[in-house]
Amino acid sequence: MEEKLDIIAIGESLVELSSEERLSNSQCLYKYYGGDTLVCAITAQRLGAKVGFITRVGNDAFRDFLMDSWQAEGLDISQVKVAEEQNGLYIIATPSDSETQLVYYRKKIAPSKLSIEDVPEDYIKKARLVYASGITQSLSLSAREAVAKMFETARANGILTAYDPNYSSVINTVENAKECFYDIVNNLDILFMSTKYDTNSILELDSIENIVKKLWDMGISIVVLKSKEKGGYYTGYNGNIAFTEFYTKDVVDTTCSGDAFNGAFMYALTNGYTPFEAAKLASITAGLQAKGVGAVKSVPHAEDVFAVYSKGGN
Repeated sequence: MEEKLDIIAIGESLVELSSEERLSNSQCLYKYYGGDTLVCAITAQRLGAKVGFITRVGNDAFRDFLMDSWQAEGLDISQVKVAEEQNGLYIIATPSDSETQLVYYRKKIAPSKLSIEDVPEDYIKKARLVYASGITQSLSLSAREAVAKMFETARANGILTAYDPNYSSVINTVENAKECFYDIVNNLDILFMSTKYDTNSILELDSIENIVKKLWDMGISIVVLKSKEKGGYYTGYNGNIAFTEFYTKDVVDTTCSGDAFNGAFMYALTNGYTPFEAAKLASITAGLQAKGVGAVKSVPHAEDVFAVYSKGGN
């Protein structure tokens, strides 16, 4: 019997170079990797989910490092393909005496070659839930088409779909972010949005209640709104809206903590938790991740998350 997957995520992978000093002073950069949907995938995997990741990896000096690392994490990378383009790169510095510095090199990279050929129907049918982001769609028109196909296939086969616009003016335009969102909204079950970036830009609404009700009316059954201003998450489900406080104020680096939240939430949802319980587990996971430096490097493992969750989040 063919093994099922809890989650399949599609998106970009990036090489991460990090420092705890200002880039102008750094003598050494530590190598790891990141990417928004990849962080989600590995977070869910570390918590105990069975996760598949779809991307294209550049045929350069980082290829084996990336693929060997994902395999060591336990990800199913059977659908990862090698492309002749280079891998993307970002450099992050988190000095204690100034703001985080972040530099991206992600134009014409291997994941931009993602296409509908990378989302075979038989593979998507293995999943209980599929996940993509607006960043995945922004890679290229062919990547956008791949996301649309994955969601259509999932919906046609009774598989849950989840999405985060992850809007950033550095990566996307408001107009394109709106187009990407409306590309897939009719095939969407679970939606994560930032009230600072996504809801204002895409929906042009700022009232939590109005946002959730509008999204429910659009057919999205589970809505999670991330509010940095309020220090937590609003989860809307089955006519109810509940607030979950962000787990910690002891933050070192929030890079991809929202993506770690998404991965933990999807893990919980595919393992029998209610959406409100999932938000609590996800908040703890994101909080623990934000206490470290780097996107994936600081993602906690199951024993650390559940030790906190079992004590009521304290």
